[in-house]
Amino acid sequence: MKLPEPQVAVLNAASATEEQPIDRLAEETGLKPETVTQAVFELRDDGLVDVAESESVEYELTEEGRAYVDAGLPEVRLYRAAIEAGAAAEPVQMGRVIGAADLDGPEVDIALANFGRKGYGSIDSGELAADGDSDPESDPEAVALVALANAASDAGGVGSGDDAESDGPTDGPLADVDGDVLDQLVSRNLIERHERTVRTVTLTDAGVTALMEGVEAAETVDRLTPEMLTSGEWADVEFTEYNVEADAPDVRGGKTHVLRQTAERVKDVLVGMGFQEMDGPHADADFWINDCLFMPQDHPARTHWDRFALDVPPIEDLPEDLVDRVESAHREGVGEDGDGYHSPWSEDFARAIALRGHTTSLSMRYLSGTQVGELEPPQRFFSVEKVYRNDTLDATHLLEFFQIEGWVMAEDLSVRDLMGTFVEFYEQFGITDIQFKPHYNPYTEPSFELFGRHPTTGELIEIGNSGMFRDEVLEPLGVEHDVMAWGLALERLAMLTTGAEDIRDLHGTLADLEFLRGAEVTY
Repeated sequence: MKLPEPQVAVLNAASATEEQPIDRLAEETGLKPETVTQAVFELRDDGLVDVAESESVEYELTEEGRAYVDAGLPEVRLYRAAIEAGAAAEPVQMGRVIGAADLDGPEVDIALANFGRKGYGSIDSGELAADGDSDPESDPEAVALVALANAASDAGGVGSGDDAESDGPTDGPLADVDGDVLDQLVSRNLIERHERTVRTVTLTDAGVTALMEGVEAAETVDRLTPEMLTSGEWADVEFTEYNVEADAPDVRGGKTHVLRQTAERVKDVLVGMGFQEMDGPHADADFWINDCLFMPQDHPARTHWDRFALDVPPIEDLPEDLVDRVESAHREGVGEDGDGYHSPWSEDFARAIALRGHTTSLSMRYLSGTQVGELEPPQRFFSVEKVYRNDTLDATHLLEFFQIEGWVMAEDLSVRDLMGTFVEFYEQFGITDIQFKPHYNPYTEPSFELFGRHPTTGELIEIGNSGMFRDEVLEPLGVEHDVMAWGLALERLAMLTTGAEDIRDLHGTLADLEFLRGAEVTY
């Protein structure tokens, strides 16, 4: 009988009386485990071997668990310090015992939480009492950690709690450990539980007969080449069968990030709607970021609590006449009914540099004519750029994110034009349930926020802010026409299109890599 070389090697290594695991066969044949697995299934299909499957449970120490093997569990250290402090006779101050136990940071909470659970004593009104009859040397969790550490050392550093052939902690170093203790150690993140399927192989009668009659290795190839066709060699070789059940290697190629996909799609949509793209500095004068927007200099959003000020020299090249007009708007207002803010206004503060909290600083540069010269209506501009805000991190806020800035300058614009623009824009992403809520902004009137419904949670989330620029913004800039403007959140749009429930899953140090790898290509 002629068989492919891997099958011949497995047949010779297998036994008719003893079950052999895949790993052992791979070691004996010198083949890769995946090659042996494929050969075993092919032999099974030919009736030459039997394959049995069982579940194996293995345990491995975590980094924290290994640290406690050397230093001792926090609650055990707390108990020993309490005994030395005389807490078995009368309660002592908890702070004194914690200091003596050399506990630091989260170890304090861990020790206090497990001290009472294990019956080492009690804590009341800041005082700690210890049970002198407790025996920390026989603490089952500590004993299990040490046993697992010793087994890992004996295995050459492999932190496994069981023999790979066992069905669980029945004949390994944790054979005598109660299952509840193991569950507790897993929940404390001191050990990790690994479950895997173990396949064992046994020769069938047909396999034994084949070996007795003689099995030869046949030359096999896994692909047809042009050389085989021209030489005629293809007629004399045996092709390896294609095994659709074989485990395929996990190949992870690069892909465009979800946010980048969304940003490129946004740009294409807006360009298709007749918009041109803006660009400009991330670090800019507060004049462009806030003063031109008629934001009072004593507004809470302009304090160090909300903005990232930079310790660099102030900007020098501001248009002097524009600075004067903006200062006049702040101090005196614009028009007959304008009153201004009557609040302090400092040119030094206006020239100070900070990271932009919104990309409306770009809109101010363009509308003023400073960036590309004077513009005549109609004009449509947008940007998709990063902004920086000192916000509290949560499911919908980050310290830095991307803003979709946009504005339209034309004659006789109204809120209906603005709302219609949003409807058309979001329809390009399959989002039709857009809701509007009146809002206040120092720089637009009327103003409103936009909300979209999350496809997974059904919750309405804020996705942008918009409005018609006030005269106090436009007149100092020299703009005599209506301007409608908005700032939309790119990450919020990505949440609606991908179903992500937490903005931190998309980017940042806590990004969910598995979610990003598996996210559907949106563009």
